[in-house]
Amino acid sequence: MSIADRINPLARKLPTWVVYVLYLLPVPVLLYMAQTGGLGREPVKALEHELGEIAIQLLIIGLCISPLRRFAGVNLLKFRRAFGILAFVYVVLHLLVWAVLDVQTLERVWADIVKRPYITVGMGAFVLMLPLIATSNNRAVRWLGPLWRQVHLLTYPVVLLAAVHFIWVRKGFQIEPILYLAVIGGLLALRLIPKRARVAA
Repeated sequence: MSIADRINPLARKLPTWVVYVLYLLPVPVLLYMAQTGGLGREPVKALEHELGEIAIQLLIIGLCISPLRRFAGVNLLKFRRAFGILAFVYVVLHLLVWAVLDVQTLERVWADIVKRPYITVGMGAFVLMLPLIATSNNRAVRWLGPLWRQVHLLTYPVVLLAAVHFIWVRKGFQIEPILYLAVIGGLLALRLIPKRARVAA
């Protein structure tokens, strides 16, 4: 029995709401840790970074779903929307912690967006996520028809901008954000492989 034969029946039985519950659990845990000293001497910064990192992890998981189905036969398509929505939730929380708890004033928020390139890039990713989240429902799929797929190609620049933002935030040479970018690049490269080439192999 292949891995796909083991995973696919379980995936069909698992309700989507379980994914939402599991991936929202870190939110109260992180908030509690921030209030009780569990995130170090700079809890706001730590909370901000933790939420942002979970967001990019969720974006990467979403990117994995199509290659998993194509190359391994593992069908997790029913969860792709959930991972996208969860990623957006974490991005919003990441932005709120930065804007409300860290920067604290609207003037400084705008000044940082304009003057700090890594924040400009991060906001660019957020803005591109807005049409994605707005069309992440069955009504939008029916209304847009074939155009829906074109709109959701925005996922690719979103995840690339998120990776660049992550690298820029982690000042200096750090291996973790570079690994994230490498994984994202590899997942995007898999989409360039012609289907006929895979069948021939």
